Amino acid sequence: MKKLTDLLSGSDIRGYALKENGTPDLTDENINKIAQGIIDWYNKKYGKALKKVALGRDSRVTGERILNTIGDVLAQNGIEIIDVGLATSPAMFMLTQEDIAPDLSIMITASHMPMDRNGIKMVTPEGGLASSDIKEILEIAETKEPIEIEDVEFSTYNYLDDYADNLVEIVREKTGKERPLEGLNIVIDAGNGSGGFFAHQVLEPLGADITGSQFLEPDGTFPNHIPNPEEEEAIDAIIESVKGNEADMGIIFDTDVDRSAIIDEKGNPINKSAYIAFISSILLDDYPGATIVTDSVTSNGLKDFIEAKGGKHRRFKRGYKNVIDEAKRLNSLGQETVLAMETSGHGAVKDNYFLDDGAYLAVLSLIALARAKDENKTVSEYLKDYHFPLEEKEIRLVIQDDDYRKVGEDLINDFAEYAKTQPGWSIVEPNYEGIRVDCDSENGNGWILVRQSLHEPKIPINIESDTEGGTDFIEQRLDEFLTNYPNVN
Repeated sequence: MKKLTDLLSGSDIRGYALKENGTPDLTDENINKIAQGIIDWYNKKYGKALKKVALGRDSRVTGERILNTIGDVLAQNGIEIIDVGLATSPAMFMLTQEDIAPDLSIMITASHMPMDRNGIKMVTPEGGLASSDIKEILEIAETKEPIEIEDVEFSTYNYLDDYADNLVEIVREKTGKERPLEGLNIVIDAGNGSGGFFAHQVLEPLGADITGSQFLEPDGTFPNHIPNPEEEEAIDAIIESVKGNEADMGIIFDTDVDRSAIIDEKGNPINKSAYIAFISSILLDDYPGATIVTDSVTSNGLKDFIEAKGGKHRRFKRGYKNVIDEAKRLNSLGQETVLAMETSGHGAVKDNYFLDDGAYLAVLSLIALARAKDENKTVSEYLKDYHFPLEEKEIRLVIQDDDYRKVGEDLINDFAEYAKTQPGWSIVEPNYEGIRVDCDSENGNGWILVRQSLHEPKIPINIESDTEGGTDFIEQRLDEFLTNYPNVN
């Protein structure tokens, strides 16, 4: 079994909650110890006792068990518990801004990961915890022994209803209409996660026809597809529904609704770099000249699109907390920055507390759709000037070595030297993650980014090209380099 500190995953805790072969990581005993770690960490960091905590979960089959175990331990220590039940990660943050504001909100979720995983996300009224905070909680937890607990009945609050009402009011205020989506068919795919509420509690009150919406019922076995806006199977499922119902737009969420993507009226996915372009075009109308911060794997066409709209593009590091922190830093320096967004679908808007909120991005998309309808336009017209690459490819190499971080660092450094020897290749500077190389029209006509995964023993590689066969050409050169790394495949 792993050490508790091995459950650190960026700014979250994640591990196996179900495991057919062997013992899961997130046992009741380990959750008990982690809950104690949370108490000690909070008391030390804030210099006061933790008094009130809100607990929520996504649809996973292990969510209720983990929530109840944490709640019982906290209650045993005299802490008031608010059981929100089924929730979304963004809603758990927004709860901290309400009158009943808890000191800490805890969300039981493992985002898009398979059903046998689960995890813990935490936020205070100031925002999400840093990776260093999670590390400290787990280090404290390692020193604990499980305490005896009794089942406690918690006070409950279905905050998701209030959260949905707030989203409805945002659309009404921005459009000036009670039912701005009247006459529009919008399809939702919640993937049996927590996002099904959006169809009945946001779209229908705004007048939308939700015919074709699917997988709205929470089901933690994810019987239809993993809820993940990056997953091809999930995107194909909503494309089929949009086309089959001749819908005006489709919206897909991940399990805990901090990520989303949309499908236009033609059935074309607007995700990854295109989704950043779409949201940027909306925000730059209200904030001309503003900066957009993104992760490292965005298309060259995105930079051109943002700059053509009068904005500034800062390509930064992968990790939604990284792009959010960079956006906040730029604002503190007086450089107006309105959006921090990853190609994964994580997007945080300045006007929304810089909270990565897939439902809020969907709301911005609804406002754009309503405005397009008033002008007899469609969603796709927002991206008529966006250049989509002809080909794109993602490769995820696995490092077969216990010291995978050292192997990954060496590989990336060696790839930089290799790239310098290749005709028509030039290393992009500045670059804040891995090595990004531009390839001229005779040598791939695109780009390649080689970086190290934040959480796993993997080397993710992204390639794009504007020439047929260009990604294969670039990959062939990559394969030539990789012959020096037989333990990476």
